[in-house]
Formats: sequence, C-alpha cells, structure tokens
Amino acid sequence: MDRAPVSLAGTLEYAVMVALWELGSATIRQVHARVGDPSGLAYTTTATVLDRLHDKGCCSRLRIGKSFSYRAELSRHDVDRARARETLQRLIASDPLPAIASLVDAVESLDPALLDELERATIARRRSRGGP
Repeated sequence: MDRAPVSLAGTLEYAVMVALWELGSATIRQVHARVGDPSGLAYTTTATVLDRLHDKGCCSRLRIGKSFSYRAELSRHDVDRARARETLQRLIASDPLPAIASLVDAVESLDPALLDELERATIARRRSRGGP
C-alpha cells in the first residue's frame, strides 16, 4: 500500500474508502449500509462507486458467490496526504500569500502549538534541501 494514490473524485469516493479502511473488507451491501443508506443513495450508486474505485486501483475485489468483497489497496495516510496536497495546490496556485496567511490563521485557531510544529517542519525541510 505504499504507491502514490490516484485522485479520488469527490467526497462519496472518499467516504466509501473510509468504510473499506474501517471494515477491512466489505461487500457492497455492507458499504451501502454504512455510506449509502444514511445519505439516501441508491444501492446501485454505491455499487457504481465501488466499481470505479476498483477500476482506478484503489481497491481490490474478490468474488464470493454472486457478490464481491472489496478491500482497500491504498493506505488512508497516503490518500489523506494526496488530498491535502491537491487542496493546497488549488488554493495557492494563483496567489499563494493570502492562502498561506489563511492557513496559518486556521492552524493557530485549531491548536496554537501546531504553529511551532509547522515552524519545526519548515526548518527541517530547509535543512534537508541545503538551505539556511
């Protein structure tokens, strides 16, 4: 599970992956009970999302009788990092300074100690690249 994850198109794909990570392996019915039913989605929608995730290589499936059991093939950590990176790239693409200032404000409002962690990470990154 250490390869770079593909992009998950939206929150529904991510929610289905969360269900797979939490359940380990699951049938469409089990994923639908966790994700589809509470959202009012049709069973076929859940099945389609699982098929698409399988086609992207995000999960594997094993035929059991007339149905499939699905298992995540990407780690949650890798997917979450990729999603965060994509979001940040979209935010800072055109004008990075306001986005960075907003990020610092958001981090500080969540936990002021995280600003210290951000500073340590920035210093470590600069050192690893041979910078000041």
